[in-house]
Amino acid sequence: MTEEDLEVMESEYKTQTSTVLMIDISHSMILYGEDRITPAKKVAMALAELITKKYPKDTLDILVFGDDAWQIEIKDLPYLQVGPYHTNTVAGLELAMDILRRRKNANKQIFMITDGKPTCIKQGIKYYKNAFGLDQKILSTTLNLAGQLRKLKIPVTTFMIATDPYLKSFVREFTKANNGNAYYSSLEGLGNLVFEDFKRNRTKNL
Repeated sequence: MTEEDLEVMESEYKTQTSTVLMIDISHSMILYGEDRITPAKKVAMALAELITKKYPKDTLDILVFGDDAWQIEIKDLPYLQVGPYHTNTVAGLELAMDILRRRKNANKQIFMITDGKPTCIKQGIKYYKNAFGLDQKILSTTLNLAGQLRKLKIPVTTFMIATDPYLKSFVREFTKANNGNAYYSSLEGLGNLVFEDFKRNRTKNL
């Protein structure tokens, strides 16, 4: 065993990480005859198994987001369904922040599996929705939150299951504001990307 191997092992041992996995359940996750929610559920279940077995001191919390966001248990994942929702990314990120505030591990991160742009925010008790193009009000609110997470040293890794140029443009802006990472994935390649990024983040101080 080399000195480098020992350093990696020591880093693995020390770097306990709290992860929140956000899954988009807006209507577009089943649009156009493409089932995007099933691969997302499979990835979440596999990630939960990996963390439970290999990194028992890590934590994994899972939430879903549509018009609103709410936390779910791992046992609920097989039954997860898409609803007639818009995409309130802000609600998901705010809930993720609240969850991570309660976690004691020094390293914290958010993984977000989505196929689209934010199309909804909540203003008081009302929803502001716009599914056409990139709405500046919704976009600026989302980017502001990305910046807040950056200040808290909570990186967001976005796994975008779509290839539309203007969606990529949104993800680039969001990733720049947060100083996080972004991947544009096919449904088949989603699992490998999530696992690679999770393991990479565990061996460095975020």
